[in-house]
Amino acid sequence: MRRPIRPLPDELISQIAAGEVVERPASVVRELLDNALDAGAREITVRLSGGGIRLVAVDDDGCGIARAELPLALQRHATSKIGDLQDLEAVATMGFRGEALAAIASVAEVTLTSRCAEADDGCAWTLHATSGELQPAARPVGTTVEVRELFFRTPARRKFLKSEATELAHCIEVVRRHALARPDVGFAIWHDGRLLQRWPAPQALTPELVWQRRLADTLGEAFLASTLPVQATVGPLRVRGHIVRPEAAGTRSDRQLAYVNGRFVRDKVIAHAVRSAYDDVLHGQRQPSYVLWLELDPRAVDVNVHPTKIEVRFRDSGAVHQAVQRALQEALAAPRASALNGTHGHGKTPVAATTQTRPWDTTHYARAPALPLQAREPQPRWAGWPVAAAAEHAPHALPAAVPAGAQPRPPADETSPGICAGSEPAADTPAPTDWPLGRALAQLHGIYILAENAHGLVLVDMHAAHERIVYERLKAQLQRDDGGPLPSQPLLLPATFSATPLELATAEACADVLARLGLEVTALSSQTLAVRSIPALLAQADVVALTRAVLAELHQHGATQVLTRAQHELLATMACHGAVRAHRRLTLDEMNALLRQMEATERSDQCNHGRPTWRQLTLRELDALFLRGR
Repeated sequence: MRRPIRPLPDELISQIAAGEVVERPASVVRELLDNALDAGAREITVRLSGGGIRLVAVDDDGCGIARAELPLALQRHATSKIGDLQDLEAVATMGFRGEALAAIASVAEVTLTSRCAEADDGCAWTLHATSGELQPAARPVGTTVEVRELFFRTPARRKFLKSEATELAHCIEVVRRHALARPDVGFAIWHDGRLLQRWPAPQALTPELVWQRRLADTLGEAFLASTLPVQATVGPLRVRGHIVRPEAAGTRSDRQLAYVNGRFVRDKVIAHAVRSAYDDVLHGQRQPSYVLWLELDPRAVDVNVHPTKIEVRFRDSGAVHQAVQRALQEALAAPRASALNGTHGHGKTPVAATTQTRPWDTTHYARAPALPLQAREPQPRWAGWPVAAAAEHAPHALPAAVPAGAQPRPPADETSPGICAGSEPAADTPAPTDWPLGRALAQLHGIYILAENAHGLVLVDMHAAHERIVYERLKAQLQRDDGGPLPSQPLLLPATFSATPLELATAEACADVLARLGLEVTALSSQTLAVRSIPALLAQADVVALTRAVLAELHQHGATQVLTRAQHELLATMACHGAVRAHRRLTLDEMNALLRQMEATERSDQCNHGRPTWRQLTLRELDALFLRGR
């Protein structure tokens, strides 16, 4: 039976819109906080009852709403924030659609109470169903929005809400995210007349201290102490924030917060860039925590792609991806950053009071001629290539790092079970406080190096540490040789595969990028792609799988790290075989040389597989083990 086409009633239209905007009480809190921040509020109070189901009220000290405009504020698509298409293309406010209050009013009872600075008194507008009532009200400059009995007009939707405790937790998380976005604004949360959380506005602090204080207040001092600061400007894009150290990464992804121009977003481009930056420093499936703020021209980002404004679209997603990844890589690469920020407890997250980081200055290390570590096992091979052949690019001999004028010790006896107990350091050896990882004392079971520094005892996994050193040298050599396109190797027979229309379009659009990566991909037909050459360094790779992965990343992110990761996996294997092996007896000079190289090597806190290379046992922890002072 054919039904006639007819326009929907306004009330039903508003309720349909509410289904997109209002999912739960937390959605109401988010929309009202956006409006309060757009009004220039410096103090915001959120009052809840019944987990936000019975009441959501937001008080602010912003500019207020004029008496005549109060009824308009609850009409659909009524807003003061955009007036034409140009405003919509360069949105700089948190809210702008003009539909949030109308959508909320369609499923709940809403009361607006506001006063402007030029008004003598305030005014309240309460919307009952489709009619409203305007009354005088006493209040200071600002606005209060009260939303009562959410979804009372749509019982079918109300029954899908969770328990009051669950809904309250979601509301608190929304306020926490806004508090992180605006550390210059004070926030408070009350529930059933009880104060739950309060994040006061800062008083007379520098901008950097303001961010750090708010981070510590919202996420905890332990989180702040386990992070590294990020500060980078790439063209018109500014990236700043805090990222967790690799050794402190956890198994949950609930502390991965990204903001674009002050707006909390969930964005695949940013998430992928962060994960790429952590590629060779995270162990297993551990998840990095981070709080990142991105600032760029509002015209370069589209925030009007989702009703809840939690997703955005970048005009140049490839540039954003590369900028975020580069900023994080630079922060993670600072050698010995964790030693400056605090000490590693035995199996604990490092904790310190400051988050300032800088690379260790290694210019005062006097370098003696290299003391080679002679291999005592057969040279390993990888894919038919002797690892020793890579020595000319990244020699894995350990140069001794002893003071100028000091005489290197004779090598330890090959048959000696360990370091001679009578060995003493040279008289002019610097004190342990001069070196972050201290001075080598002995070797444990041919696996670990024991060293003494100003904090106490340092334990170093010598194979893991040397593996990272060799790996970083190989990567640096590869980058030095990469002045143009990657060296490619033509295939005797082209590798063909059935391609999707998306893969065909990407291969055509990104032909120049593929050529710079050493890949020659051409279309044989409307359904087939042929790979005619691949990077020479990856000659043993699965050609079709590699090409598909590169095309997928080029389409999704505008950039690809597939080849880089594949090359790094090869270099990591070479470094693993080329590093000093376990059960290898080292002299004290060789151990000290390894420690000094760790202090000057990027990402040396972890090996290539993300495992830690060293741990610190402080004097306080050692005293506790032996009950000293008790």
